[in-house]
Amino acid sequence: MAGNDWINSYLEAILDVGPGLDDAKSSLLLRERGRFSPTRYFVEEVIHGFDETDLYRSWVRAAATRSPQERNTRLENMCWRIWNLARQKKQLENEAAQRMNKRRIERERGRREATADMSEDLSEGEKGDPVSEISTHGDSTRGRLPRISSIDAMEAWANSQKGKKLYIVLISIHGLIRGENMELGRDSDTGGQVKYVVELARALASMPGVYRVDLLTRQVSSPDVDWSYGEPTEMLPPRNTDDFADDKGESSGAYIIRIPFGPRDKYIPKELLWPYIPEFVDGALNHIIQMSKALGEQVGSGHAIWPSAIHGHYADAGDSAALLCGALNVPMLFTGHSLGRDKLEQLLKQGRLSRDEINTTYKIMRRIEAEELALDASEIVITSTKQEIEEQWRLYDGFDPVLERKVRARIKRNVSCYGRFMPRMAIIPPGMEFHHIVPLDGDIEGELDGNLYHPAPQDPPIWSEIMRFFTNPRKPMILALARPDPKKNITTLVKAFGECRPLRELANLTLIMGNRDGIDEMSSTSASVLLSVLKLIDKYDLYGQVAYPKHHKQSDVPDIYRLAAKTKGVFINPAFIEPFGLTLIEAAAHGLPIVATKNGGPVDIHRVLDNGLLVDPHDQQSIADALLKLVSNKHLWAKCRQNGLKNIHLFSWPEHCKTYLSKIATCRPRHPQWLRSDDGGESSESESPGDSLRDIHDLSLNLKLSLDVEKSGSSGNENSLDSEGNASDRKTKLENAVLSWSKGISRDTRKGGTTEKSDQNTNSGKFPPLRRRKHLFVIAVDCDTIEGLLEATKVVFESAEKERADGSVGFVLSTSLTITEIHSFLVSGGLTPSDFDAYICNSGSDLYYPSLNSEDRPFVVDLYYHSHIEYRWGGEGLRKTLIRWAASIVDKKAESEEQIVTPAEQLSTDYCYAFKVRKPGMVPPVKELRKSMRIQALRCHIIYCQNGTRLNVIPVLASRSQALRYLYVRWGFELSKMVVFVGECGDTDYEGLLGGVHKSVILKGVCSSASNQLHNNRSYPLSDVLPFDSPNIVEASEGSSSADIQASLEKIGFLMG
Repeated sequence: MAGNDWINSYLEAILDVGPGLDDAKSSLLLRERGRFSPTRYFVEEVIHGFDETDLYRSWVRAAATRSPQERNTRLENMCWRIWNLARQKKQLENEAAQRMNKRRIERERGRREATADMSEDLSEGEKGDPVSEISTHGDSTRGRLPRISSIDAMEAWANSQKGKKLYIVLISIHGLIRGENMELGRDSDTGGQVKYVVELARALASMPGVYRVDLLTRQVSSPDVDWSYGEPTEMLPPRNTDDFADDKGESSGAYIIRIPFGPRDKYIPKELLWPYIPEFVDGALNHIIQMSKALGEQVGSGHAIWPSAIHGHYADAGDSAALLCGALNVPMLFTGHSLGRDKLEQLLKQGRLSRDEINTTYKIMRRIEAEELALDASEIVITSTKQEIEEQWRLYDGFDPVLERKVRARIKRNVSCYGRFMPRMAIIPPGMEFHHIVPLDGDIEGELDGNLYHPAPQDPPIWSEIMRFFTNPRKPMILALARPDPKKNITTLVKAFGECRPLRELANLTLIMGNRDGIDEMSSTSASVLLSVLKLIDKYDLYGQVAYPKHHKQSDVPDIYRLAAKTKGVFINPAFIEPFGLTLIEAAAHGLPIVATKNGGPVDIHRVLDNGLLVDPHDQQSIADALLKLVSNKHLWAKCRQNGLKNIHLFSWPEHCKTYLSKIATCRPRHPQWLRSDDGGESSESESPGDSLRDIHDLSLNLKLSLDVEKSGSSGNENSLDSEGNASDRKTKLENAVLSWSKGISRDTRKGGTTEKSDQNTNSGKFPPLRRRKHLFVIAVDCDTIEGLLEATKVVFESAEKERADGSVGFVLSTSLTITEIHSFLVSGGLTPSDFDAYICNSGSDLYYPSLNSEDRPFVVDLYYHSHIEYRWGGEGLRKTLIRWAASIVDKKAESEEQIVTPAEQLSTDYCYAFKVRKPGMVPPVKELRKSMRIQALRCHIIYCQNGTRLNVIPVLASRSQALRYLYVRWGFELSKMVVFVGECGDTDYEGLLGGVHKSVILKGVCSSASNQLHNNRSYPLSDVLPFDSPNIVEASEGSSSADIQASLEKIGFLMG
């Protein structure tokens, strides 16, 4: 329980008195005998100094008891309860210390192993580009803009951007977002983050060089919320009308784009959104692709304008942004706002909930995994303060400040990092719009007599709404603006005010605690805080001195600040931890001195503005003293006010956006590579052989005929420093590999291109065949045996026999098998490569199509898919670390300590390192191996497959579900027209196959024997992330026949024919 430090001292005092008492048989609690009674002092402190409802009730009952014996018993029981709480507190502290020690040991071991791999010798092979051309990611900065280092340079850079047409995507999923009249404080999901992302979008769109900014959020069409949240698009006009002077174009500016996902008629809290994230990703992907093409037509000379960056805000949006950036191959930025690991530590220290209860309530483990994935995928993590980096991000497996400095130092020395990557942390304080703020000047003292007692008609209505609470509205106003949340520490503020008589005599207290209608309609947590405040007001008899209005509009907030400044008041933020503290900047802009918590962002704000005092939020007396000092000392108040107004421009939106855009400029530009000016035929409807040849020409740099991917000597990118050389070699290889293939196709086309009757339709010239299908059936059943997979495949084929014959339905095989194993599977089942339109192999790290010349070489590998997923692939450095890990996994009970995990070189490819698992029950769970790799700054996607007998390690943003999105991005095949067939269980990437806008059919009885251990050891339960209530998911009956599958397809609205 939080705040129980006082318990031990009282218990010790009670025990110290015990041996000196005269009558050992009497109750310890009733012994006073003219000496100091620690018991009485203890009880008084419980009643008057600590807000603990249960203990207070116990004391009231004991005090009301007339019988001394019964009273004695009650008080002793109360003492035992306190002792038990103290014991629990000590246990929690021990557990926290153990967790920190374990994390420290793991982190140090990871650092040692990473440092050992990154040898210090500077051989010629390790030297890369000159220092000036290497970024902190190990990527070449050749052709990029230099880092901005001064205000003049920033201005010059801004002018140089005017000819650019940047497209930036922001994502903030939860809460209610709109451009005007934001309902901040309506609930815990609609807070400062909502205001920040809206203002960021608006400010970025006003910057030179930025053509369009889209803020993607959830569309909510619920009777519980305003109709405006159901509008699919909302334009955000600039605050300053001067920004309209330069008309950029038809689709330019900032827009809120609301993507429908999840229950259509419900507004649900962020903790329950996780199962629907894939659906949002698919909807957002569709919007971005369409918008990129539209912008290309308008200002890109026909070339699609892809996002310069996708920026996720909070864990849910970070998870979404990672998947979107992986699907589009564009840079990602991330802002955490508040972090899950920090919240978990705070909740565990409080001791009110167990770890399981915390996860059930907050889905905290899913949130933490999303934040870890965001670290894996982000080029830049934007933070508000240095404290956020040093005290919060350092809790994560994927970020180690010490290892980050080592990696950065090696990059500066042009030395290989052996596949290790760290996101770059950038401190950019949030901005604010100041042009509409006019700080009050002149003789404020003289204005008070008339205006506050009798507000003028032109005064803002919110002024009279606040002043009606006060007996003497002329006194300086202490203003707190925060929702009623325990971590905002409002009750401590009220206690500090109530117990400091000089402060009560000098000032009034105004609490703006969100909006409410009735207390009973508030959430239990918010209602509890508000009731505590009301009880404290009654306890200290603060009527006429404290204002707590029920309603205010977002547009009223500036007027509230102005009223506080008009009375020469003070703004206070007493939160236990404040990630940033945007309200402190707003208050300073209106000329208000501040008192703020010393934990978090306010430290950095105070360092810049120097306009107030910092306090310990747990120290009630410190809060009262700081407020009294500012209110009573007019000279200090004026100095703090002047400092704040003088330095506030450093937190303006233009300054924020200049720094923001300069960071984006350092990211290596990435976007889909195949969409070039010579891309003809992607939308062509011609049936001439020439179209087929043009398609082949378009594919000539990204397809290679193969039966399997031969292992290259490098096994992927060993180091991002030599990526440019690899790219040129790869291009030459591809051109040579495809040259003979395209000639063969040409000969085959001349001999007779219409040999297959199913291809005789208007789109017969299109390659690959999936481009001419109306629907795709994706078979992603993870069976233990080839026979089981073959049986499931034939049943699915039979369910669409007619559509398969006329070519309207195509098939895709999605599996953990290699292409060689797939070929054996086809041969054993009497199938041909052309029975499938695509093959997603090696758990999503390779993509093949059937060759048009299937007799000689049956498959074509899509090498553009490799360039799409290779981001942060550790290559040889990752492989060596995995081999070392595998060697450490042994069966210690066996006589010779048999190795359980062994490398499977014959099953590995450049982008999939495979390992055989001999005893699946004895290997560490996926989360442990993933954690180990992250601690060593290695980014990868780890999958146990084939019932735990194989381990595939692939690029971090590669997966079978991401491969389906690639088919949409690459070939334009809509995800909503795909049907994915899965079993009851599967590989550890099973969850990714069930979400999204595609239809999913679960085949009951198939893969039911799969080991549940693979999923039981995950960080969070599958129920937290699988949308079983989705209309896109249906279960076929056990032992499904083709007729059963057809019936299931009809249930999800998929009508055959």
